[in-house]
Amino acid sequence: MKGYVARKGNRWYAVMYEGLDAVTGKERRRWHPAGTTREEAERLVARLAAEVNGRNDTVRSLTFGAYLTSRWLPGKKINLARSTWDGYRRKIDRHILPVIGRMPIRRLRAHHLEGLYDRMLHPPTDAGRWHRRPHLIIRGALNDAVVRGLVNRNVALVAHAPEVEGDSEGRAACVDSPAVTGVSVYCGRSSTVPSVLASRRHRDAAQRASGAPLGRHRPQEGQAVGQPRDGGGRIRDA
Repeated sequence: MKGYVARKGNRWYAVMYEGLDAVTGKERRRWHPAGTTREEAERLVARLAAEVNGRNDTVRSLTFGAYLTSRWLPGKKINLARSTWDGYRRKIDRHILPVIGRMPIRRLRAHHLEGLYDRMLHPPTDAGRWHRRPHLIIRGALNDAVVRGLVNRNVALVAHAPEVEGDSEGRAACVDSPAVTGVSVYCGRSSTVPSVLASRRHRDAAQRASGAPLGRHRPQEGQAVGQPRDGGGRIRDA
């Protein structure tokens, strides 16, 4: 990591270069207060550069497989059911690690992921047939890697992941997507969850059996079933 010293007024600073901004493409620099002398600023520059270079060496040698199995997956035990966590582990072991597990995480590119997806779409046997879940696992893991500063961007967001007809995995809730009551976010599409749909069907069936009108309107007190209403929902006089 590169850095230099700079003076503003009677204060000295260590200015550290932090690469290019992913959005603007401009260089990023961070100013660290160092003291009132140039020597203090130079010592701070040397210390900060050594710390960052040490972290970079560790990340530079970190493979995607090691990140998944030693960092991301263990952390998921906190907020996943055991059966779900086991499912993630099996898919990582079976589909992801054999193909891109040895790839350094900082060298991972969209075409590497697309090669994995193509291999799953056209396997030598049915043992590797396409499931969308590995793509969602990769995307969620790389989201966390971006937040932790291990990579600059999530390449899974631009990789083309196929959706095949009848693929139940493609309709499963995304790993890193939020959910709200009655609605799940399905990989960029919103859909009412099946339990809510079933509840609505039971309600409508009960209303048909009783002769009550369908929908949210309920007969008002003193109103016979099927009694006409005006445009504002008020009961019309006979």
